[in-house]
Amino acid sequence: MAASRKGSWLVVLILTAALPAGAQKETYDSRSMAPYVPTPINVVHRMLILGGVKSGDIVYDLGSGDGRIVITAVQEYGAKAVGVELDSDLAERANARIRELNLSDRANIMHAHLMEVDLSTASVVTLYLLSSSNMELRPKLERDLKPGARVVSHDFQIMGWTPVKTETVKGDTRQHTIFVYEIGKH
Repeated sequence: MAASRKGSWLVVLILTAALPAGAQKETYDSRSMAPYVPTPINVVHRMLILGGVKSGDIVYDLGSGDGRIVITAVQEYGAKAVGVELDSDLAERANARIRELNLSDRANIMHAHLMEVDLSTASVVTLYLLSSSNMELRPKLERDLKPGARVVSHDFQIMGWTPVKTETVKGDTRQHTIFVYEIGKH
């Protein structure tokens, strides 16, 4: 395992250990590109604002967890949104919440691996993955996304790309950094 991957996993293990009871997954899927660590809602809003999400956008949240970014993008920013979640339980719970909120016509969580999903319709992609996972994903983003599409990453940069915006956001227990990239400008 490369040193950068080891370092990224250490950060994730520390973050995961700080999660409330029940938020940690007891089983691990070896295809996972990051553990489930929910993004604080104030960080969700800043990600969507910095990504310029508006009505007419199609937001893809890769590793969507409980669907909070998807739901917020639809409810508060007027976008259509698709989540991609490897964990079937999380995907089903998020879809149940979407149905409960009557958002099924504009939001959906796909139970799939993010590397196997066509992102060509996305105008905004949000991520909370490890740096090593972002590197693995980068060629797919470059191949699938159209010029002008925005990629918004929580805490972990996409190495080799230069962000068009970077912002630090205060969370409940720590600072969060948001990196915004624009396809064709990195």
